[in-house]
Amino acid sequence: MTHFPGKVGTRDAAGRYLAAAAFAILLVVGGACEVVAETKAPAAATIPPEAFKRIGDAVREEIADRKIPGAILLIRQHGKVVHFECFGIRDPDTGLAMTADTIFQIYSMSKAVTSVAAMMLVDEGKLGLDDPVAKYIESFASVRVGVDISDEAGKYPLKLEPLKRPMTIRDLLRHTSGITYGFFGETQVNRLYANPLLYEGDYDNADFADRIAVLPLADQPATRWIYSHSTDVLGRVVEVASGQSLYQFEKQRLFDPLGMRDTAYFVADQAKWPLIARGFPVDRFRVAGIKDPTVARRWESGGAGLVSTADDYARFLQMLLNGGELGGRRYLKRETVALMTSDQIGPETGILHDPFYFPGPTSGFGLGFAIRTSAPPGTSWPLGEYRWDGAGGSFYFVDPVDDLLGVFMVMAPTQGGRIQLNMKTMIYEAMGKGRPKD
Repeated sequence: MTHFPGKVGTRDAAGRYLAAAAFAILLVVGGACEVVAETKAPAAATIPPEAFKRIGDAVREEIADRKIPGAILLIRQHGKVVHFECFGIRDPDTGLAMTADTIFQIYSMSKAVTSVAAMMLVDEGKLGLDDPVAKYIESFASVRVGVDISDEAGKYPLKLEPLKRPMTIRDLLRHTSGITYGFFGETQVNRLYANPLLYEGDYDNADFADRIAVLPLADQPATRWIYSHSTDVLGRVVEVASGQSLYQFEKQRLFDPLGMRDTAYFVADQAKWPLIARGFPVDRFRVAGIKDPTVARRWESGGAGLVSTADDYARFLQMLLNGGELGGRRYLKRETVALMTSDQIGPETGILHDPFYFPGPTSGFGLGFAIRTSAPPGTSWPLGEYRWDGAGGSFYFVDPVDDLLGVFMVMAPTQGGRIQLNMKTMIYEAMGKGRPKD
């Protein structure tokens, strides 16, 4: 069998890309997915029909090799669905087919939603990007930075230092808060964040933010990009600034008006439990305290807790691609979207990159997204593309140059990074944008 071309890469950080075309429409009959060709005059770079077939065949080979149970690919261009395809099954235990209404745990794709919620409050004057986090969460007033030091006995105690400047809302949005996840690296600070007790019990966003505030920071704020629980803390800030729970605010201000009917922090309707995508046994493990999506919980993790569908998430992205508007309703100012999708950690800021810098060498980071700042060698991949992914393997990208967006949904944490990079390579090569050099 042939497989996705290209070497196994990093997450290219997080976001991978289907770029797209104009020749297919979605036909949903009885919950199943079919692709129907449609001729359309190209207004931007597009993917020829034979390339979609090759991409689909490659996904099917991944399924035949039992690398993934199934997946969904959705591409929109110029505001319309131009390709939608379901592959394989959504649950290896039941054998139920993958269908358009399948619900996925999207993990870190939640971060974009929480970031948008926060920026809506910035637009309304209820939050300031340079406000100290401690203005909204009192426990952050006493946070300290942990510094590993070596003593005469060769041991490495942890020294606590005061902040040189307050942690701000901007820091939470761009992952320069000094907070970490604890998944990457073996420092003493990371080990504290990796302690399972951080996720013990039935806690809410206020409780979790206070638990984070007790832990030392890995760096001084605004000195280094570190992937982190920053967006979880940001979710609590949204609650304080809005006077609502994170879900209440997002449901009222985003999910309901955008028509995101199946996006929430767990699947409350038992009748929809069979629609939840499940991975193979090797891929069934908890990430950052996130439990089974059928389990009701008080913690609404703004960084990793949402469940959603391909269509729901594409509606959200279309609003961003439109400059903050969809269906005649404005959600964000156009200039706010432009700010969020521009690099906020460029060389001029002096911000360092963590050794585990998931955006990759050709990307910076905005206020909630990786931002492409240069094309990989050998390619003309579009600058300004913004993207991220989730620990389950799902990912999205938005390409303003070609006025398109893509969503790929899958439940295969052990396979996602490889598939993301290779699928993106196939698509951009089909669009005439080249293949990255080794």
